Amino acid sequence: MTKTFSLQPLVHLAQQKNDAATKKFGQLNKQQQAAQAKLDTLLQYRKDYQTRFQDAVQNGMNQSDLRNFQGFIQRLDEAIAQQRSINEQMLNSVQAGRSELQDTQRKMKSFDTLAQRHIENEKKLEAKSEQRLQDEHTGRHATIKATVAQDES
Repeated sequence: MTKTFSLQPLVHLAQQKNDAATKKFGQLNKQQQAAQAKLDTLLQYRKDYQTRFQDAVQNGMNQSDLRNFQGFIQRLDEAIAQQRSINEQMLNSVQAGRSELQDTQRKMKSFDTLAQRHIENEKKLEAKSEQRLQDEHTGRHATIKATVAQDES
């Protein structure tokens, strides 16, 4: 009869932590991609607006419209700077999530290795026990055979 692995609760806990870290890493990746997409959209919008501004300047525009264009471009630049900061924070979060995931995978692999060793040791003990029983059975059988042969003579 094999003994249960005494660290099995820790193996289970390591698997749960790994699953949670995997899920968290996926969410962080998704959030970072969304932040990057928002930044890309802002940059494209600024580029388009800058082109419209240059076209308007070439066609002539009044002071009020010029200030409005410049003010809007300035607000776009501020939004882009803010989004770049958010994107950088998200990249850092993704890297931290990747490190956490690698750490949980390492721990899970260590516990897995211990569990495999336990299983192998249990199999060896079981094989020894079976061999001992087989030897006892063979010994008894030989003794009985020898006794019967002696009685017949």
